[in-house]
Amino acid sequence: MEADLQAHVAFFLSGKASTPNLDTIDRLNLRPALFAGYRDLTRLRYDFPLILLKDESGSPCVESLSGLIDGILDKIARGPDGDRIRKHVLRLEQHIRAQAATGKEGKLSALWDKAAKELGKNDKPVADSLARARANLKVDGEVVDCNGGMPYQLIGHVWALTQTQRARRFGEVADRLIIKLSEILQADFANSNAGRSAANLKRTFGSGPMDKFDFDVMSKLLSKSAPKENLSKNRKKRIEKLLTTLKTQQFFPSPHSTSKPYVFAFESCSEAIKAYRERLPKAIELSKAVAIAELEVRGEYSEAKHDRLFESFGESGLDPRDMALFPDYLARIHAEQLPGGELGSLTEIMSLNLPIKVLVQTDDVIEESPISNGHLAFALRSRQLARMALGMAGVFVVQAPASSLFQLRDKIVRGLDCSGPALFSIFSGVVGGHEQLPPYLIGAAALEARVFPAFTMDPGAGDDWASRFSLAINPQPELDWPTHRIVHEDANCQSVCEEHPFTLIDFVACDSRYSKYFAVVPKAHWRDWLADAGSVIARDKRGDIDRIDSVPSVLLVDPENRLHKAVVTEKIIREARRCLSMWNSLQELGGIHNSHAERLLARERSAWEESAKAIAVASVPAVAVPSPAAPAVAEAAPAELTTEQSSDEAYIETPRCASCNECIQINDKMFAYDGNKQAYIKDINAGTYAQLVEAAENCQVAIIHPGKPRNLNEAGLDELIKRAEAFM
Repeated sequence: MEADLQAHVAFFLSGKASTPNLDTIDRLNLRPALFAGYRDLTRLRYDFPLILLKDESGSPCVESLSGLIDGILDKIARGPDGDRIRKHVLRLEQHIRAQAATGKEGKLSALWDKAAKELGKNDKPVADSLARARANLKVDGEVVDCNGGMPYQLIGHVWALTQTQRARRFGEVADRLIIKLSEILQADFANSNAGRSAANLKRTFGSGPMDKFDFDVMSKLLSKSAPKENLSKNRKKRIEKLLTTLKTQQFFPSPHSTSKPYVFAFESCSEAIKAYRERLPKAIELSKAVAIAELEVRGEYSEAKHDRLFESFGESGLDPRDMALFPDYLARIHAEQLPGGELGSLTEIMSLNLPIKVLVQTDDVIEESPISNGHLAFALRSRQLARMALGMAGVFVVQAPASSLFQLRDKIVRGLDCSGPALFSIFSGVVGGHEQLPPYLIGAAALEARVFPAFTMDPGAGDDWASRFSLAINPQPELDWPTHRIVHEDANCQSVCEEHPFTLIDFVACDSRYSKYFAVVPKAHWRDWLADAGSVIARDKRGDIDRIDSVPSVLLVDPENRLHKAVVTEKIIREARRCLSMWNSLQELGGIHNSHAERLLARERSAWEESAKAIAVASVPAVAVPSPAAPAVAEAAPAELTTEQSSDEAYIETPRCASCNECIQINDKMFAYDGNKQAYIKDINAGTYAQLVEAAENCQVAIIHPGKPRNLNEAGLDELIKRAEAFM
């Protein structure tokens, strides 16, 4: 056993296996144990594939296939045939999902009809069910799965719809102004000598017996009776120029213009900036034309007042309200381009508040650092990008893996429709050493492992971080790592249920490029010192880094779902600590475990306790002598303070609870608040001993006492009991 411990510690420190009892994982096709239930995603119901819907009034711009199917089933899966219809339609959904996973693209209607034809062939009940469902399919659109092209397809689709809406709004304004300005010129011409000439009167008379009219006499009569005031030369020239500007603009498609509209989607930030600069004078001219035209059609333009005002119009550029009139620019780049000039261009866009939306797609978040000698710095570019974007006050930011984009669709719409810059930092999950795993699963795992956390920053949502910044979409955002339950059989074929965190280490373990940092330990050599890697990192976070009495390991499964345990090297543990530190910083921005708030709470609690002590001392009588008229009776202490608690039982000193929410956030079924909002143990069997110990360690006033474990089969009890001794 001592030799095993030395070998495991040696691999942890050096990455070199010194015993045949350690084997590399590269040939075993292992994946994290929590992936065991996700071998075939096409058999599961989840957000993908997505349907990019056409622009219909009141309709969303994107929907999930599952969501559409559920809506249809709510209408038709009723009565005695309900179960049969539901079963058949869900089979159709699975068939379409499987087709999308193989790269099949096209309209939902086409994929639906093809799948229905195959499934309903020679099966009348199936054909009937699918025909009923098809009759209730009221929308259509492109079907896209979670792959490398999906982020741009989705964001480009939503962006195009926002531009269509802006074009519609501008078209309504421009058409109205063109008609009104044209009417002013027409009225002026009709009031002129040329307009009242006999030839013009005859030309505008229309069809009919013209020999009955004397146009010369009509012209003389109109010349005598018509008002003498015409448009001034300056106003006429101004209106003609306004009409020319409105009709020849190239920012939106227009039936009045023969010029080709500008393109607003680019493959780089530098191209987008160049186009914006070149078109800015035209944008200023068009914006000024709209403003002047509005005054002209209302008859409110005053040359004495407005000429000088509009001479300087746009000298400092256009403010956000003026820019909201125009299309936004969209730039798509890959994270690999950022180390070059693109990073400077992106910085310029965000710092100057340019109306450019930028999609930065990251395909690999655990590539090695540019520094040689195997130096690791996972998610380096995305972390730099996040820090830079959050430092810009006016930038709308969405960071998320592609697997979460459907959940963030409302934020995407809001970001693309805002008047300033917006950054969409998206991890696709399509490149790297995950050849056997679908991009959706890799993206979701990166989110769980805090490697690529999701957050949104909406400058227009409020004036403070609490209003603008959100981590809500992350799983269990209040924890360092999300925890999940793993059920497996032990050596005695007994079912064992354990809570395990999903960390960066689990994420890296499924990447074949990093198999050298893991070594499988044969089951016969599993020992108590093989601690869960997440627990080791948590211990290190508390300051016990120098103590090496356990070796970090992860649980993996092979293609037959047999459980394996692999030792992890110190280099990966170090990277996990760095990842956790970045996540903790984001938590603080999101108001979770904020150090400033916790320090203030501690000071207020200390002041409250001192005040309570002072009041208690002041209330004690100077001489405590019993009255001779009545026998002295000792006052009974509150039951909760005098009742002796067994050190074997878990309990909370409820009256001392400071209502900090720490234990409730760990497990709200085990812990609860009483009527005074003070914590007590509601159901000791609703959680694990590990959660009891964690709650005791996190408690700000140290009032939680874990007692002894009730489930002697729980993993890692030796370490947990040692940690609990401090609270006995």
